[in-house]
Amino acid sequence: MRWVRWLVLGVISAAAFTTVPVGAASADPVEDIPSGLASFYHQQLHWKPCNDASLDRAGAQCAGVVVPLDYNRPGARTLTVAISRIPATDPARRRGVMLSNPGGPGGPGLGMMADLRDRFSPDVRARYDMIGMDPRGIGRSDRMNCVLPLPTMLFSAGFDAFGYARDASLAAAFAASCLAPDPEKARFITTRNTARDMDVIRGALGEPKINYFGDSYGTYLGAVYTQMFPRHTDRIVLDSALDPDRYWLGAYQDMGPINEAALDDWANWAAERDADYHFGRTAPQVRAFVEDMIRRAAAHPVIGSGYLIDEHTVPMMLLSLLSNPRKNPDLAAVVRTISDGVSGLPIDMEQLKAKISGPVPLEAAGMAAVQCGDKAAPRDLGWYQRNIDSVRATQPVFGAFANNITACAFWPDPIEPPTVVRNSTPALILQATRDTRTAYPEAVALHHDLTASRMVTLADTRVHGVLHSDLSRCVNDIVDAYLLDGTLPGADRTCERDPQYRFEY
Repeated sequence: MRWVRWLVLGVISAAAFTTVPVGAASADPVEDIPSGLASFYHQQLHWKPCNDASLDRAGAQCAGVVVPLDYNRPGARTLTVAISRIPATDPARRRGVMLSNPGGPGGPGLGMMADLRDRFSPDVRARYDMIGMDPRGIGRSDRMNCVLPLPTMLFSAGFDAFGYARDASLAAAFAASCLAPDPEKARFITTRNTARDMDVIRGALGEPKINYFGDSYGTYLGAVYTQMFPRHTDRIVLDSALDPDRYWLGAYQDMGPINEAALDDWANWAAERDADYHFGRTAPQVRAFVEDMIRRAAAHPVIGSGYLIDEHTVPMMLLSLLSNPRKNPDLAAVVRTISDGVSGLPIDMEQLKAKISGPVPLEAAGMAAVQCGDKAAPRDLGWYQRNIDSVRATQPVFGAFANNITACAFWPDPIEPPTVVRNSTPALILQATRDTRTAYPEAVALHHDLTASRMVTLADTRVHGVLHSDLSRCVNDIVDAYLLDGTLPGADRTCERDPQYRFEY
């Protein structure tokens, strides 16, 4: 099975009862410490340079926080979680720390705040220490390693039973390769344990409460924290939210129809530029070109420089570039490159990889451990095949990904049940109506689960990640007001894209 040795190009680059007054960081941060964990909450952190260009430019320092591998056995094995800190720019007005997570799961977050801090106003940066974190098992935090070095655990099942069987075999092999090196560690890389790590970080930083900004999967992590540690939760911003009840299997299924709609949107754009791209003069012609290209990739896969282009990987490459219309030209370039490659023409594989790689590369091993350790997946291989077949007509490009089998079908049962999120912790939820990664109804569901939350909708925008410095002043003003004085909108709000904002077509 030669394909097991080939790496795949397609990666998905592919989330407060009272406020803390200024100066309250000196309050006792270690109330309600579970038995046996006092030494972890009271540990002394040793800050040092991060040895990372973006973090060093931002004036950050890094430290390691020691946490139990298994919180039920705090005296046994430990892990070290890497965190970064960019200090508040005005110490006199500092009100606390803001933890963060960039998504995934599987996304390293140590440098997140160095990359995202310009999305916050100068006043917000003045008042918060910005804390990045590589979650346990990811990045510098005792990273998970799998014997089979796949760059992603997510594939499209192709067109037939043979293609599905290939993916099922690969998923089983990948699961075994992740569990074999350190089966004990693999079982405890979960969202609930990462939330527990966040609370240990809070204690080690000397804070009674934490503020939080989470993006995509980071919204799920943030919601789980509010459920597990409501007394230590302050101001929570959840951007591009997941429904905790549909995470993770249902969330993937939701990605099928929204990405088919996004592909239609891109096809309209490409049709208007047929003189440049030659995919077709109408949107249906462009879509037909893309669907035929995937069939040609199945018949004539391209292998080169350790990469594989076939019917299992091409849909993932397309999906990686549908999250923002600013990537429309890149998607057109990728479609042209793939089409040329499966037609037998020479192509630049490294350039193709560069275009589809996201700003936060997800680690397949960490993604598998977290998702599979959070919720059990169906074991019945026929269940996935039936779901795929049921959506082929309506989701011809993405349905075989959104319903496909993963390593989780071959993973041991989770060590504890998934978190049911139902609480009245205040939070601010941001969501674009045409998000291609987290479907709009998922944010509505999370809003319903967090009964004291407010939801801000960015209207008629195909974008994943609503908080941007130049996307919507309306959104940014609401976020600033909440983070600066704790004010949530009196009711849910709908914001528009700024008139001066232009997608780079």
